[in-house]
Amino acid sequence: MRKKILKFNLYTFFNLPSAWWSGVRVTSFDDNVAEVSVRHSWVNQNPFGSIFWAIQGMAAELSTAIFVMREIKKTGYPVSMLVINNKATFKKKAKGLIKFQCSQGLEVNKVVQNAIDNNEAKKITLKSIGKDTSGDQVSVFEFEWTIKRK
Repeated sequence: MRKKILKFNLYTFFNLPSAWWSGVRVTSFDDNVAEVSVRHSWVNQNPFGSIFWAIQGMAAELSTAIFVMREIKKTGYPVSMLVINNKATFKKKAKGLIKFQCSQGLEVNKVVQNAIDNNEAKKITLKSIGKDTSGDQVSVFEFEWTIKRK
C-alpha cells in the first residue's frame, strides 16, 4: 500500500507540480476509498487565512481521479479521461489539515469497462468530501468524468 501511495505522490511531483508544491498528498486508498490531504500553509492560502478554493479542488479532484487512472491502467487500452463538469459547495473555512475522501471506487470499474466494450464515451459523477480534523465538512466537490476508448 505504501508503495502505491508513494507512486501517486511521485506522479503529482512530476505531472502536477502545482498540486505538489501546494501540499496536496495522497494519504490512502483501496479499491473503494481514496483519501487526499492538504494542510493550510502560506503557499496555499487565500487572503482570508484559509486554504484557497482551487487548492481544495486539486485535492478533491485527485481523490476521484485515482480510481479512473487506476482502472484505465488495468485495462491496457488507450483511454481518455476528462472532467467535463464540476460543482463545489463550501461550508466552512479550510484551516489546518483537510482530508478529501471519495468512496466510489467500485463504481468506476464498471464505467471504464463499459466505455471500452462499447467504444463510446461514458460519464460518471464522483463526489469528494473535505473534512477538517474535527470531522466537520469544509467543502464538497462533485466531478463529472467522461471516459472514452481512443
